[in-house]
Amino acid sequence: MTIAPLSWQELEALSDFQVDPVNGPTNAQARLRLFGHAESDVRVILYRDNHAWCPYCQKIWLWLEEKQIPYRIEKVTMFCYGEKESWYTRKVPSGMLPAIELDGRVIKESDDILIALEQVFGVLGRGMEDPTVLPLRRLERLLFRAWCSWLCQPTRSLKEEQRHCDQFIGVVAMVEDALGSTPSSYFLEEFGTADVIFTPYVERMNASLYYYKGYSLREENPRLADWFAAMESRSTYRGTQSDFHTHAHDLPPQMGGCWENSDPQTKLNQARVDRGPWDGLPDVTYPEPETSRAEALQRMLKHRTNIIRVNPADDSLVGEALRCALTQMMTGEVCMPPKGSDVALRYLRDRISVPRDMSIYAAKRLREALEKTAALVGDDQGTPIPVKHRRDQDPANFAINR
Repeated sequence: MTIAPLSWQELEALSDFQVDPVNGPTNAQARLRLFGHAESDVRVILYRDNHAWCPYCQKIWLWLEEKQIPYRIEKVTMFCYGEKESWYTRKVPSGMLPAIELDGRVIKESDDILIALEQVFGVLGRGMEDPTVLPLRRLERLLFRAWCSWLCQPTRSLKEEQRHCDQFIGVVAMVEDALGSTPSSYFLEEFGTADVIFTPYVERMNASLYYYKGYSLREENPRLADWFAAMESRSTYRGTQSDFHTHAHDLPPQMGGCWENSDPQTKLNQARVDRGPWDGLPDVTYPEPETSRAEALQRMLKHRTNIIRVNPADDSLVGEALRCALTQMMTGEVCMPPKGSDVALRYLRDRISVPRDMSIYAAKRLREALEKTAALVGDDQGTPIPVKHRRDQDPANFAINR
């Protein structure tokens, strides 16, 4: 038995999710963060990407959130997603992200930014140039290079593929040893700068190797698993955390390509990330908030006009199908969408971005509802996700023009 979809007004009546973007938990939608301070206390402007995906931006974002430094956020388009704003290239001619303004002085390059912030606001745990942090910074770069060699270089033989794999796993063993050298689950005796430095690319390694190589970094390495769990205990990290689907499909154009291997597990993992079930993926393990569905609904209602407009399918069909999926998500009842809407629903399923659009569990619930509803009318997939760019995610479709 199926039910009729709830109207937009009825869905709005179910939407009670609220968050304080200025003083509440870390969130990707904020333009100003005060942590209870006065707006006049702001000395920092962070220029980060609209997509909330840039790994180097995540590093600065996480540091500022942990230190609770009042700051403004100006969002800039990464070239992969759309045209760079001219106001930003006048300020930073290279267009590179992130950048900050600290007391009116523009600073670029994430490491230089952290050092400058430390000089003014103090260190986080131990600082960038601390003798205990420097070797960890070198280890992070070694891990990054081993990951790039395995993921981003096509191999001509199974032997070459195995060599890259072994090289990466060898460096991971060094990371495991480093994590095991302290009594905490962090890289040093307490959370600090070293963890911030490792966070962006270890998160992307976890996603990309699962999807393209059939290798689960988090599940295969117990100390890294403990580190991820410790990070997820921090609301600051949860607010910046992305999911496997977002990373797997945003990385190829950023990295110049990601090369999958022939391991059968790779195909199984790809099907799971792309089409579900999304519960139980090793991208997140902290308990799901009770507000995940309400959050997903609130975000969809806020942007529904543009969501419907950018979908390649007919607007009236998309609108009705979307109401069916949201009704299913909020009530658990089967709601039959219009014929031919499977493509439209899966187009949206594939373009939810974490944390830009919503948090990781909210995205899982929305993807689940979109897939369940699409499956009622067909197996057709949406327009393929581009691999050379992600201009299907152009923020100009949603961002307020300057």
